[in-house]
Amino acid sequence: MSMPSLPTADTVIKTGKTYARDLTERVLTTFLQAFIAGFAVSQPLDGSMWYAALSGGVGAVLALAKGLFARLRSVTNSASLAKGV
Repeated sequence: MSMPSLPTADTVIKTGKTYARDLTERVLTTFLQAFIAGFAVSQPLDGSMWYAALSGGVGAVLALAKGLFARLRSVTNSASLAKGV
């Protein structure tokens, strides 16, 4: 039996950095989008800006969880659930 070839340390570091950068970008953009949406809704309804920040935080946490789940279910450099990304 032949042993499977393992990736080099440089490859592992590069793919890890790519995944971390992708996931960080997705989490931050989700937070900003949810915050802006929450702010746009809270202003006319006389809600607190802190509720908008909280909704943005919840959205970011969900984006983080989805990105980590995507990493667990496939071996890719992406935080996407889509195949081939």
